[in-house]
Amino acid sequence: MKCLVHDLGLIPYQAAWNLQNKLAADIGRGACAATLLLLEHPHTYTFGRRGDAKNLLWDERTLAQRGASVHWVDRGGDVTYHGPGQLVGYPLLQLPDQDHVGYVRKLEKMLISALASLGLAAGQLNGKTGVWVQADIASRCPRCTPVDRHKPAKIAAIGVKVDANGVTRHGFALNVEPQMEYFDGIIPCGLADYPIISLADVLPVTPDMQVVKREVSRAFAQTFDFDMVQTGI
Repeated sequence: MKCLVHDLGLIPYQAAWNLQNKLAADIGRGACAATLLLLEHPHTYTFGRRGDAKNLLWDERTLAQRGASVHWVDRGGDVTYHGPGQLVGYPLLQLPDQDHVGYVRKLEKMLISALASLGLAAGQLNGKTGVWVQADIASRCPRCTPVDRHKPAKIAAIGVKVDANGVTRHGFALNVEPQMEYFDGIIPCGLADYPIISLADVLPVTPDMQVVKREVSRAFAQTFDFDMVQTGI
């Protein structure tokens, strides 16, 4: 099976959400192949269905000064940050069995494979969604507090929706080299005790975003058994 890959560059959150909805409808009626959107967003906070407004720590004035927008959306999970230097992926594909949890686990394994190819060992954390770096590696982070260097750190967040037609929306956010201070504006995913980390924090040389996109596309093809087709939109 083929999967179309659209590299959208930097795109506003609402525009990408509208595109997801259009493509998901097309896929649901058999008019479009599975699609993977790869992109970056301007500074944005999104809340999922279980979001708690108290996990947004910055007030409206600070948000405006920082140029950050806020969106309440229909994915799972709580609040997360998107911004330049973070690779966001929105897979739009049909799950015949609508196995939501199994799909999330496969996204985690896909990102773990991509990170391994980039020289970083990462894994899953029991009872927590996302992709994590263990403390022995996270301790390399020069900006992290001494306490946080002894904890597993999240490097990729995942939040998805599977609609009534079994089509997925939303997806993953992998921290390559974003402005990490924007995570100070939230309690990411509602988890106050776990630090957030990026590739730039732990690798001697930060990989180029296009290299990261290539490795994510490769891992996605392998994990979900797709032939990836690069295309414009």
